[in-house]
Amino acid sequence: MGDLPPRAFVFRAKEIEQILPHRYPFLLVDRILSIDLEKNEIVGLKNVTVNEPFFQGHFPGTPIMPGVLILEALAQTGGVLVHQKGYDKKIAVLLNVTNAKFRRPVQPGDVLHLYAKGLHISGNGGKVQAKAMIGEQIAVEAELSFALISKEQL
Repeated sequence: MGDLPPRAFVFRAKEIEQILPHRYPFLLVDRILSIDLEKNEIVGLKNVTVNEPFFQGHFPGTPIMPGVLILEALAQTGGVLVHQKGYDKKIAVLLNVTNAKFRRPVQPGDVLHLYAKGLHISGNGGKVQAKAMIGEQIAVEAELSFALISKEQL
């Protein structure tokens, strides 16, 4: 028998739900494609469909994904990284967004690759450098700071 083909992803949505407290319609990461804990890097994926509830009111006729939701998808991807770094009893809560740049609109049919690199992660919080890409084009980039709080505090 031959070897099984490699998995195309690390976590599916159901597995991500076991890590993050978010649920539909606010769980904005469909899959985690790769995690490198030594480099503090993670890659997630968000399939942007025309059925997303925010498209009903965000520029009807010319639907564009709200930038804050792209930032949230990036933050959630970073949250999975933090969890995998051993902070599984805590939840990352967004504190600050700096150097955010919105470079390309995100529309139905786009596939967002969500990249986050941990710049600093400790038991109290940290910061990730994040970017959302569509193919080779950067859609959004930013630095996201977060606090880590125990799940019991929520």
